[in-house]
Amino acid sequence: MAAISREEVAHLARLSRLAVTEEELDTFAGQLDVILQAVAQVGEVAAADIPPTSHSVPLTNIFREDVVTPCLTPQEVLSGAPDAEDQRFRVPRILSEDVAS
Repeated sequence: MAAISREEVAHLARLSRLAVTEEELDTFAGQLDVILQAVAQVGEVAAADIPPTSHSVPLTNIFREDVVTPCLTPQEVLSGAPDAEDQRFRVPRILSEDVAS
């Protein structure tokens, strides 16, 4: 497998919206090459006669019966809120109401 180039690392950085320096391109190219070689070695070990698994032991979901319990009142829910208004959580505005065309 060919080593990953600085240009490929720069391309990956652009796709990931990461700002990297020229020095980091060289560092990351070496690190990514080591990672890709390790992944390739694992791929060589994988045997076709072994089925893919997500866990070493079989897992089964254990479900419980749904039990109806009383709900909290609005006052109980809002009792721990730092600010409330009209039985709703009041939070700081994070979006403006201006709509850009």
